This record gives sequence, C-alpha cells and structure tokens, in this order.
Amino acid sequence: MRYTFSNIILLLFAVALISACIKVGGTGGKAEIHGHIIHDTIHIPSAFIYLKYDATEFPGTLLNVYDETTLSDTSGHYQFEALMRGDYYIYCVAYDSLTSEPVTGGLAIVIEKKKGETEAKVFVTE
Repeated sequence: MRYTFSNIILLLFAVALISACIKVGGTGGKAEIHGHIIHDTIHIPSAFIYLKYDATEFPGTLLNVYDETTLSDTSGHYQFEALMRGDYYIYCVAYDSLTSEPVTGGLAIVIEKKKGETEAKVFVTE
C-alpha cells in the first residue's frame, strides 16, 4: 500500500479529532469542581473528600487509589481546581457530630468544558 502526503495528513487529522473527544480527567486544566458535603440537610465541616481521575464508578474504600484529597471548610464546602475535561469520582468520609456517627458517600462527575465550574453536592449517609 502506498501512502501519499495527503493520506498521512488525513490520518493525523483523524487521530487528533478522535483524541480531542476522549474524556481523560486529571490536573493541568482550567476547570473546577466544588460543592458541599451534606448529611440530612446539614452541611458537614472537616470532611475528607477524595477525587479519582478518569473514573465513572466507585473506585472503592481504599484511599490510596485516589488522586487528590481535600478537606471541607467550616461550612462543609470543598473545591478541586485546575482540572481538565473528563470523568471523575468523588468519595467522602466524614463524622457527623450531631448524630455522633461516621458518614460516607460518593458521586460520579463529568466535566464537559475545558474551563468553568461544576457544582456537585455530595450526600453522605451512615
């Protein structure tokens, strides 16, 4: 089979187009995910929030498989910045001081745009 210059250019264009459509996830972008951790309508402060890149399903409770970690503030707000378009999974581990019980929960999130904010409330339960 003989390859011409125009065939090679067309092939490179097709590869670039396909790779631009793939959602990868990770750092280095201009998007962010933020929201609140909520248990029974109460915002939970000091919750540990774990973020897994390129994930659409719960990665499990082993915390070393997650790519980033943050802590919610006193109003239960959390934020992950500098993210790329893609799929993510948030897992939260917290303690509800009103019920005196540990609570957990998770949520799959898709960032569709290269930059901007995605708001995601994470509801946790016993």
